[in-house]
Amino acid sequence: MIIVAITGASGVAYGLKVLESLKKCGKETGLVVTEPAKLILDYELGIQLEDLKNIATYYYDSKDLTASINSGSCLFESMVIVPCTMKTLSAIANGYADNAVTRAADVSLKERRKLILVPRETPLRSVHLENMLKISKEGGVILPAMPGFYHKPKNLDDITNFIAGKVLDVLEIDHELFNRWSGNEIK
Repeated sequence: MIIVAITGASGVAYGLKVLESLKKCGKETGLVVTEPAKLILDYELGIQLEDLKNIATYYYDSKDLTASINSGSCLFESMVIVPCTMKTLSAIANGYADNAVTRAADVSLKERRKLILVPRETPLRSVHLENMLKISKEGGVILPAMPGFYHKPKNLDDITNFIAGKVLDVLEIDHELFNRWSGNEIK
């Protein structure tokens, strides 16, 4: 199972696209959505939590510290936090596991499982960069929502697909979400 956590940063479309793409690839997913993220899902995309629950295999309440994903004995393979707020990133970097998102991320790091954080913040303060470095040094992957443009995106879906595709690349999952750069021509 791959855990997909959506926190309350702008860019929840990235989380939706990752969740949809993992389902399309036949991957089992566990979804965690924070309370602020529920508001942003409605504001940015006009969708509700129930819409996401229908895409995920399992759903875990972000306030439930007794959820199975909060234990190292739960054998999930990896976790993606997309988008990842600076508050969540800071909590993970400093070992403050106060909800199901930060605790499952803590489990990912301590059990040496793949953890991908997709921060969506700009500009960045020094403390943001220091926290990202802490997580990177522990094996977490920092994958900022910085879309490329060499694939000549024509709409927001193309940009969202690019970031979701980069997440799937790190997860080592084949996809066709964007055209890859191949030197002088796009393939």
